[in-house]
Amino acid sequence: MDEHEAVRRKRTTLGIRIVIACGLVALIYFLIHGTLQQRQFKYTVCVEFRGGSYCSTAAGATSAEAIRSGQEIDCSQLASGRDANMACLDVAPSSVRQVAR
Repeated sequence: MDEHEAVRRKRTTLGIRIVIACGLVALIYFLIHGTLQQRQFKYTVCVEFRGGSYCSTAAGATSAEAIRSGQEIDCSQLASGRDANMACLDVAPSSVRQVAR
């Protein structure tokens, strides 16, 4: 191996390392950014179902997602079984309140 080939290999290796490092930085940025964007809206949602009541706080990228997530949490606590859970999810929340960020 001559001197020129050794220099060329070092440059190629350095270039590959730089590209990989930039890719990792970009990946980490998008993961963090995406995670923070998912929690723009926060709501406390209460559901009454079959004589029981449960309230939970949930966050989401949209208000509809946050409210639905809160309702799913409430129904998972109030209903037992898949059929009861589906029936619970069909009931409108008894109260919905946006939580200040």
